[in-house]
Parts: sequence; C-alpha cells; structure tokens
Amino acid sequence: MRGRHLLTIIVALGVLAAPAAGQRRMSGSAPASAGRISPGFVGMDADGPIFAPTVNFDAQLGRMASLGVGRMRVAFDWNKAQPYRAWKDVPVAQRADFVQGPGGVPTDFAATDQIVEQAAHHHLALLPVVIYPPSWDASPRGRHVQPVHDAPYGAYLKALVHRYGRSGMFWSAHRSLPRVPITMWQIWNEPDLPYFWSSSHFARSYVALLRVAHRAIKQADPKAQVVLASLTGDSWRGLGTIYAIHGARNLFDVVGENTYAPTPKRVISLLHHVRLVMSHNHDAGKPLIDTEVGWPAAKGKATLGLGVATNEAGQASKLAQMLPLLAANRRSLGLAGFYYYTWMSTDQAGSASPFNFSGLLTYSAHNHHISEKPAFATFSRIVHSLEGGR
Repeated sequence: MRGRHLLTIIVALGVLAAPAAGQRRMSGSAPASAGRISPGFVGMDADGPIFAPTVNFDAQLGRMASLGVGRMRVAFDWNKAQPYRAWKDVPVAQRADFVQGPGGVPTDFAATDQIVEQAAHHHLALLPVVIYPPSWDASPRGRHVQPVHDAPYGAYLKALVHRYGRSGMFWSAHRSLPRVPITMWQIWNEPDLPYFWSSSHFARSYVALLRVAHRAIKQADPKAQVVLASLTGDSWRGLGTIYAIHGARNLFDVVGENTYAPTPKRVISLLHHVRLVMSHNHDAGKPLIDTEVGWPAAKGKATLGLGVATNEAGQASKLAQMLPLLAANRRSLGLAGFYYYTWMSTDQAGSASPFNFSGLLTYSAHNHHISEKPAFATFSRIVHSLEGGR
C-alpha cells in the first residue's frame, strides 16, 4: 500500500506543531477500568514483502492471527485488476486470466481472491483500501495517481462488493471457508499527499470520487460501511476541508486517520483533534479508526527520518506505551480499532523512506529469511494482556 513519498515529511512537521487541545481527557496509561479489548480492536496493515513470491502468505496470516490480531488492512489494487480498458487491448496470452467485468472491462480477481481466501482461513476481517487507477483512467498530471473519470472506479467497487460482500458470489463458491464477508471499504488513502492524489487542493475532487463510491457500495450492500480516506500530518485540518463541502458528511460512515507522531501521547492528541473536528461538524456519533500507527526502526539507516524514525529498541518501547494508551482512550475517542503499520518490511539500509523499516518482522530479499524485531515480542505480549490472555 505504501511507497512513502518525500512529502510525507509534513507528517512530522504537522504533528510536531500540533496544539495540545483535548489532552485533559487523555489517559497517560491503561487503567484497570479500561477493561479488556476484543480481537476486533487490534488490526494490522499488510503490504510490501508479505506479498513476495518467496513468502508463505497463508503462514504469515496464521502467525498474525495467533498474536491476537482480528483485522487486516490491505490494498486492493484497481490497476492490477483492470489494467486494460477493452478486450482488444488484452494480450492473447493473458486473456484466460480475465473475466467480463462491469461495463465490459476485463477484470482479474486472482490477487484479491487469494487475499480474501487466506484471510478467511484465519478469521481475519478485511479492510480493503481500493486505490491506484489503471493507466486508461489515470490523470496526466503529477504522478498519474488520480482517476480522470470517477464512474469506472465506482463500477469496480460495486463488482468487489458483489463478489466479497455479505451476499458475495465468492462465498457461495467457497462454502468450505469460514464466511468472513467484507463489510467495510476504504475509499483511497492519503489524498492529501501528491504521492496518492494529483490535485493540490484535494478535498473537492476527492469528495466527487467519494460520492460515486458511496453510491456504488450502498447499491450493492446498503449495510456496508464506507470508510473515509485516511489523511496525514495535521489531518484534522484536511478533514475540516472535507466537511466544508456540502453533503460530504453523508458520504462516509467511518473516519480513518493515519497517525504518525514522535511520541505515543502525540498520537492520542492527534486523534483527539480529529474527534473534535468530527464533533464540531455534528458527526460525533461516527466511529474513528486509526488506520496506520507505528514507528519505523530506521534511525541511521534511512536517508530521511521525518521526525518519527527510531531504532529497534525505541520501536519496541514506543509500541509498549502506545497499545495501552489506545485501549485506555478508546471510549473518549470513539475509537473502533487501530491498525499497526506494518507486519513485515525489507529494512534495507540506505533506503530513502524510513517506512521501509516499519515492520514487526524483517524480510531479507538476499536469503529470504524472516526475523523478528524486539517490537514483535512486545506487540504479542501486550495484545495478549489487553485481550485478557486470549
């Protein structure tokens, strides 16, 4: 999902400049009164080397679930599913990989079928982030990451809901699997950054896409939840620009936020800012999800630090503070859950982005070895404790 752009530096700068409003409601630790959390509260982002051909994806999901993770957030790549606009464009050797999709667009469901099947094996609920336009609908501006026309995205979304949702044909074709239909769909990721969106003033064009997406999802499954794209940095300001657009509040059911900050307490402060903006816009009843939170063990290894890089000991230490804080503050925040970023990373020294060092596990492309960082044991121990030894 994430090939972090250099402009993600605004994450560090925005959060460092964040005022401290709402901190009086913030707990400094997890008191016994916080109660146990359910497995549905604990999520994990999955991207990068977990999808490498040499990694046993099914085994990694089993390992993830054994730690107490109940949910997984993953990209559903529109570009890979529909790389060709028409059948005449599909190379003859590839035609067997495609089926007739919405609007006659050739569609390859193989990648998403595998993700859904393996997640269901381990009773992991999925939050797909449907993202990345195919070249035939990509904006010529910037990095070509924004759709030119929103209707094809809506059609693809509707096809996904019909396939994997509550009444999805995938489940009737896989009756031996545990039935774990997808009930939440996230519409894009970080449109406030040029890495994921071409328009510099993103709100109006993003809300136009959101309107199409909302209609498509609700037509296919009226009970499905639409999750707003996660924003970055001083994300409450970006959220405010979305609310300022007439009717936008009615186009999503859940607010998602990516909260990278120097300290765990700043993460909670950032979430409180988001909740205050939601309340100010008469949206206090909607749940909030922290869709990406964590600290990359990139200090001295990545060329950029972005204000969040630490070493492996610091990653484990911050994680040990963060998990109880999220649990303790979940009620005051209206926090439905969080997703740790990320399960596995390459950790190759010299990488520009510190987020390539974010994993609880390290995958070596050289010898295909997977090793645990100290944060892995920390995550396992604290989640086990917060879930009551489940």
